[in-house]
Amino acid sequence: MSKQQPIEMILLRQLAAYLVLPIWMMDDVGNLLYYNAPAEKLLGTRFDDVGPIHAEQLAELFQTSQVDDPDGEISEIPVVTALRTRHPAHGPIRFCGLDGVWREVDISALPIEGQSGRFLGVFAAFVEVAD
Repeated sequence: MSKQQPIEMILLRQLAAYLVLPIWMMDDVGNLLYYNAPAEKLLGTRFDDVGPIHAEQLAELFQTSQVDDPDGEISEIPVVTALRTRHPAHGPIRFCGLDGVWREVDISALPIEGQSGRFLGVFAAFVEVAD
């Protein structure tokens, strides 16, 4: 995954680095490209320690479940919905960070289009839901 990213994704990553809101970025095929420092706290590890992650590896790293049914598998998280449909998606999920802590978050995922309507990936913000 060391290919050069489109300028739009480079600029969004730069913006994400300055935001206090946890941000997660995926490319057009679902590979994790980046998450910022506020997201590191929720995900339980620094981005530099895991680096870009292929889509197949994400499910192995981060377990997810329904908010209202912790034992039930989640059908689709908002970032995957936005990736698949290329439309914004929002919703709650529970996930287990790499620190072993389960957290409930609300995720808003936005598809990103580049020049000439090229689909580039998904830019997602998430907020931990207080107990």
